[in-house]
Amino acid sequence: MEFSKENFSEWYNEVVESAGLVDKRYPVKGMHIWRPYGWKIMMNIDNYFREIFTEHGHEEVNFPLLVPETEFKKEAEHIRGFEDEVFWVTHGGLDPLDVKMLLRPTSETAMYPMFSLWIRSHADLPLKIFQIVNIFRYETKQTRTFIRMREVHFFEAHTAHRTFEEAEAHIQEDIKIWKKIAKKLALPYRIVKKADWDKFPGAIYSLGVETVMPSGRTLQIATFHQYGQNFSKPYNIQYLNEDGEHEYVYQTTFGMSERLLGAVVGLHGDDRGLIIPPEIAPIQVVIVPIVTKKKQEVIKESKLIEQEVRDAQIRVHLDDRDNYTPGYKFYDWELRGVPLRLEIGPRDMDKRQVVLVRRDTREKLMVSRDEYIVKIKELLANIQDALYRRAEEEMSERIKNIDNIENVKEHNGVSAVPWCGSDDCGHAIEELTEKKIVGSPIELGEKKRCIICGKETEKIAFVAKPY
Repeated sequence: MEFSKENFSEWYNEVVESAGLVDKRYPVKGMHIWRPYGWKIMMNIDNYFREIFTEHGHEEVNFPLLVPETEFKKEAEHIRGFEDEVFWVTHGGLDPLDVKMLLRPTSETAMYPMFSLWIRSHADLPLKIFQIVNIFRYETKQTRTFIRMREVHFFEAHTAHRTFEEAEAHIQEDIKIWKKIAKKLALPYRIVKKADWDKFPGAIYSLGVETVMPSGRTLQIATFHQYGQNFSKPYNIQYLNEDGEHEYVYQTTFGMSERLLGAVVGLHGDDRGLIIPPEIAPIQVVIVPIVTKKKQEVIKESKLIEQEVRDAQIRVHLDDRDNYTPGYKFYDWELRGVPLRLEIGPRDMDKRQVVLVRRDTREKLMVSRDEYIVKIKELLANIQDALYRRAEEEMSERIKNIDNIENVKEHNGVSAVPWCGSDDCGHAIEELTEKKIVGSPIELGEKKRCIICGKETEKIAFVAKPY
């Protein structure tokens, strides 16, 4: 398996299956089977979502999968954004349904009729909920595991507030939450404001969290949406204010999906397979006994070490399979991306030491049994930080400041170009480069001239080929 930009697509497709993350042989395009190892990683991510959003005052809910067509049609702009992407349910058994149903493409139209029942007065606000569910999009482009699917494992947080300013403040809170999530997953990113033609249907504006894969393509891994009152008015979500008057609420959403795992795979892998950040790894330390002789003694010592490591609240696995050589086990666990390998053999037992091998650098260390637990914790923290720093450096190298169209077309990565912000110039950039404006950095740049019209501007457009 060779890892490079040139064969990234082939490498990615191979590693997600070879490492036991998913099985893509399910007979519906764009739907895969989560295998135990991949599902454990996703559950570690989900459990962190539950922890951090609960800390910030959100409560978890779970809404039905089916949405009536009547509710879906209440928000016209939302329909225009999803009308070609939804799966319709038209029959119950053999009988046609009186009202067609659709499989949720996202949950605004499922949740907001209930918001209008739950919210009565200012005392009910802010309302902050989230759910972790599967959503369905009739994706017609080429599907890719985790990145572009028809069935998507999805996180969505929805909030309702008294004022626009309170909703704006909440989006800033969400951005702070995202920073903690990115650190947990060791994912570098840039937050951009989406162009008006690319914002979420029904939103006043959308912010996208973008990372850049080794192929040079961008991957949107999270989004924040400011809805204003665009959904509260059609769904009649009102509250009674302190003066006894009814007002429509202001709403936001924060969405993420299994694309996060796709980013982890792509950004941290190498020619040996995955490298899973320790914070989300199902197995943080794998113990491989070297049993060329004194087998029973080595296995007994390995089990003692396993218990000691587990007692230190470290996720550990003892690979005591009989029919495989240590070399095969090394290869297998490197492919799966376990951050740290612990080797123990007869000579190590005699010296009262263990051998620790980092997955990211393959550095090998001999560590005394008296201090190996402390060293394991130190190395796991170091690996977590090192993965983020390396990925950030590599992503930064893929983002270039470019002032002319031809160089934008040739650059295999993200081109940061001066843009006046007009739709006409934005569409011209996309047409001339055959790429997309994935968004504009929130921070303004230095004054330059728009790459199309020549107007002086501080606005920047990130131009790239997205997944």
